[in-house]
Amino acid sequence: MSNHPKEDVVPQTQTRINKIANVVVPVADQDRAIEFYVDTLGLEKRVDLPFGGEYRWVEVAPEGADTTVALAPPPPDHPEAVGNRQTGITLQTDDIEALHADLKAAGVDVDEEISRMGDPVPPMFWFRDPEGNTLLVVQ
Repeated sequence: MSNHPKEDVVPQTQTRINKIANVVVPVADQDRAIEFYVDTLGLEKRVDLPFGGEYRWVEVAPEGADTTVALAPPPPDHPEAVGNRQTGITLQTDDIEALHADLKAAGVDVDEEISRMGDPVPPMFWFRDPEGNTLLVVQ
């Protein structure tokens, strides 16, 4: 039996979590990552602040989006944790053909073709940032 009042107990069907704040992509070169995510992908830089001495905290996001992508250095005890990662990040577009063509023309490492599996799976393609981190685009 708990000594806590009932109002302090969160039922299992609810959560105190109200949004996904950000997802982190570990990068070795933050300036190069900012150039790619802002200049090439067209995301806006929301945060670029020093923290913890030699570190920077950088966040980018599509205009108006709540969730950001943090472009952060790896932890000091895991310098190998950068590049060639499957990020699990999916970006949405209303015009997948145009975005695919734009990224390809900009020299981005993008899948050669847009995958079209048919309903209910949306058209999609994968691309890699300059450090080899993989992201997915869906329409």
